[in-house]
Amino acid sequence: MQSRATSTISAILVDDEPPARDELSYLLKDFDDVEVIGTAADGLEAVDLIHQLEPDLVFLDVQMPGLDGTGVIRSIREMGGPTPYFIVATAYEQYAVEAFRLEALDYLLKPVDRVRLAESLARARRYLLDKAKSPQESPVVPPKSPAQRTKLLIKSNNRNLIVDAQEVVYATIEGGLITIVTSALEGTSNYRTIEELQSNLDPNTFWRVHRSYLVNINRIKEVIPWFKSSFQIRMDDKRQTEVPVSRVQTRRLRALLKL
Repeated sequence: MQSRATSTISAILVDDEPPARDELSYLLKDFDDVEVIGTAADGLEAVDLIHQLEPDLVFLDVQMPGLDGTGVIRSIREMGGPTPYFIVATAYEQYAVEAFRLEALDYLLKPVDRVRLAESLARARRYLLDKAKSPQESPVVPPKSPAQRTKLLIKSNNRNLIVDAQEVVYATIEGGLITIVTSALEGTSNYRTIEELQSNLDPNTFWRVHRSYLVNINRIKEVIPWFKSSFQIRMDDKRQTEVPVSRVQTRRLRALLKL
């Protein structure tokens, strides 16, 4: 997520009522440093969109079909990785207590008042500035692990195969299952998280470009300009897989490849 005070604040609007989304989007147009990069009509769609776009800020309705607002916050935090700030928007004041229990940045009562919205955004700017100053938000690879592995076990077609780590093109996680792709094969790993896998590999070679992807920088074939000044990278595997680069890691990509 972009966290510099001088940059645009990326936001996603989540509400199952289109008029509510439209009204909030209209109000946000008055704030030049806020960019609405996506909208969602329910909790499950919201989780997917947050996972994909990694916004700075999410305006989140509480009562929605399928997965409610509190469920969205829990799901995103359980996934690990960069977590946006949440501003809960609700027609019911009693949800304010629940919002703060979940450490939401703020809550807004519907219909949203412009002055109150400005206060919430001012708070968001302060928090994003503090996060930008924190070393933990610096988009650099983790320090070198003393137990780097040169071999990895991959399960493919009921076989346990051993491959050189340098042969890995990329790894991705979906539904709690890590898939590793090499030049010659694709299979699953026993590692539980991308973070755990990354900590066992050479940080000068393997780069966490997105919440769900770890790539071998030596196997990047092409950089593709994408939506809103972002990028995707095409990997050198059989499928020529296109991998999204998160907003946080875009700066490192520019520096790495002199874009």
